[in-house]
Amino acid sequence: MIKKIIRSAIRYSTNPQYRFNLNSTKTHIYDRLSDDIFLKRKYKILLHKELNLDKPKTYTEKLQWLKLYDRRPEYVTMVDKCAAKKYAASKIGKKYIIPTLGIWDDPDDIDFNSLPDKFVLKCNHNSGLGMYICRDKSKMDISKVKKKLKKGLSQNYYLTGREWPYKNVKPRIIAEAYIEDSKHKDLKDYKFFTFGGIPKVLYIAQGRGKSDEVVADFFDMNFNHLPFTIDHDMAKIPPEKPECFEEMKRLASILSKGTPQLRVDFYEVDGKVYFGEMTFFHCSGFEGFHPPKWDYIFGEWLILPPKRSEEQKCL
Repeated sequence: MIKKIIRSAIRYSTNPQYRFNLNSTKTHIYDRLSDDIFLKRKYKILLHKELNLDKPKTYTEKLQWLKLYDRRPEYVTMVDKCAAKKYAASKIGKKYIIPTLGIWDDPDDIDFNSLPDKFVLKCNHNSGLGMYICRDKSKMDISKVKKKLKKGLSQNYYLTGREWPYKNVKPRIIAEAYIEDSKHKDLKDYKFFTFGGIPKVLYIAQGRGKSDEVVADFFDMNFNHLPFTIDHDMAKIPPEKPECFEEMKRLASILSKGTPQLRVDFYEVDGKVYFGEMTFFHCSGFEGFHPPKWDYIFGEWLILPPKRSEEQKCL
């Protein structure tokens, strides 16, 4: 225990990134910082360069700009994992929506006996914390699952990266039907990066069931493999073109219409497309591109909307 405390103290004093993240999530000493100051500090620590909010050029810079100056009420609906289902259904149809098994404000309200043997539990207001994927209910430790969900519900996700839409999402728990492709026994994430309602790049993530084995690859809209990475290494063997590639492109275009940029996620299960979620800030804009030139390429695609005044942001 003493050795662990010493190692943590050394890491805290020598690693600026670790120190900033710890102060952000544990001690909350940065909670009172204004959004722009917080973003400048975090950007400098994680990406090792100054954040230019006056004349942003790269994709990661422009994402920070959008957090501050593109605040539309509908964005709150679009990132809320409960409300987003209805929103997406109204745009593309209910057949693309994963069935909802229940929505609760408190884990203690969940009737686990009413849930099937396989299902997914997650919070509607964050990205992963509290999620539980149940593949066999007989092996589930309900008390641990509830504890995990309570931890997720308590997270103020907005404060972690100042992604404004999450500030006004009421934390809840949602249960969804478990889906899996019978051929691959996996559930690949198909994430489309759109710009001005036009899909430009597809990101395919594999191995989500094992966090230490996640790999990701990028493709253009002709399914040519692109030579860069962001948050994960490329797969040793690039994934195959999804059967419903063109259909997902079409749906991504519909859902992203009217936005400067949006990441729209789908799953493909036995030849059928399912809507996943919509994200305005991939990795919160704090993951670097390798090589860096792709940060500028994405930045050129992203045309910023007119800057809104403070009084107009929530109108």
